[in-house]
Amino acid sequence: MAPERRRGSDDSLWAVVAVIGRVIRIAEVFPSRALALKDQAWREAQVNAYATFLERTDQPAPRYMIRPIRRTDLPRRWKPLPALGFLHGNW
Repeated sequence: MAPERRRGSDDSLWAVVAVIGRVIRIAEVFPSRALALKDQAWREAQVNAYATFLERTDQPAPRYMIRPIRRTDLPRRWKPLPALGFLHGNW
């Protein structure tokens, strides 16, 4: 069994979660923690690249975290959240 997987659950995944205030959205889901960490770093780099724009337009910047999640916990019609979706109102 891979060390990044939780014991006893075959449907374990790792979610990159976007947070703005009290709103939490699952941005993307990965089978391994390493892939989730890579995506989190990329999303944070995108937010940092647009930090000045976000400040100027008074838009809050999302924070990204990694959380274990089960496939059954995903919302029924879940879709990946675009990394720059916060710039287009796709939040």
